Amino acid sequence: MRITAFAGAGLRRDLLVLLALALLGLLLPAALNRGLIFIAGMVWINAVFGLSFNLLFGLSGVLSFGQAMFFAAGAYGAAVLTQQWNLPLLVALPLAGLAGAAIAAIVGAVALRRSEGVYFAILTLSFAELLHLLISNTGWLGRNDGLSGLPRPALALGPMRIDLAAGDNFYYFIVAVCVLLIALIRWVIATPFGRALQGLKQDPERAEFLGIPVRLHRWTVFVFAGFTTAMAGALVAPWAQIVTPELAHWSNSTNPILFTLLGGSAYFWGPVLGAVMLSAVFYATRTLVGISDLVTGLLLLGVVLALPGGVLELVSRLWRRRPAPSALAESKP
Repeated sequence: MRITAFAGAGLRRDLLVLLALALLGLLLPAALNRGLIFIAGMVWINAVFGLSFNLLFGLSGVLSFGQAMFFAAGAYGAAVLTQQWNLPLLVALPLAGLAGAAIAAIVGAVALRRSEGVYFAILTLSFAELLHLLISNTGWLGRNDGLSGLPRPALALGPMRIDLAAGDNFYYFIVAVCVLLIALIRWVIATPFGRALQGLKQDPERAEFLGIPVRLHRWTVFVFAGFTTAMAGALVAPWAQIVTPELAHWSNSTNPILFTLLGGSAYFWGPVLGAVMLSAVFYATRTLVGISDLVTGLLLLGVVLALPGGVLELVSRLWRRRPAPSALAESKP
């Protein structure tokens, strides 16, 4: 599904695809070892990370190089709230997401008023580096060492209590939360607000003339993307059980960009495919010191030069060029 298609049938189809992916994800622990299960959990988190970025870039035309600041805000927010404040996880997660949204609201209010395009992207990168330096020099955030030994607390659902530290319970929790976040992102795209974002991306001046508040819409989607990105980051804290300032480093901001370019920014599922493919590359080259980055760079170079629309664009072209069933029947003697 192209991200520019907003028909109700498209929404229903994508929700069915999401349901199928969720069922597949829930079956993985039965076939994978613990190391691969950890990677699978990170793929789900990175899928939300990439989709949140593409909500800005692919749908709205807003390029941000500073998404790592929201990811780190969510991770550190969840770590502090669960480890130092002893809040329940179901309370800490949305609060961490709101922390990312609050930072996005401030950054967006400053950056969108002063600049746009590549200047906006560079400004967001500057804010992300400021947050990186702030975390690295804050004592109660662990400075350069970060926060470690983060708990996977129990989940209390009424009289039922689920120990997320036992077995693969936290992986199932990640799948459930990520499915909800992906469904929320897809629903936003299908709303009139999402259609307005598509219009202002194509022609901001015409959209303004038609009465669409361009700057307000861009700020709103920037804040929403900050929230979903922070929610993804909040899941990393108890999953990895450690958070470091590297989560706010500029290199982490390149990850959703890579996911999106590799999979295809014009397609809703592009960042998800990109996250899966890059995770597979990282895993295959995990024992080759320095080779992983080289392989990733060559892969992306090939995609940009040969497939500027990403892998899904290639699949779409091949699908459109396939012979029609009637043509195949007529070609038979």
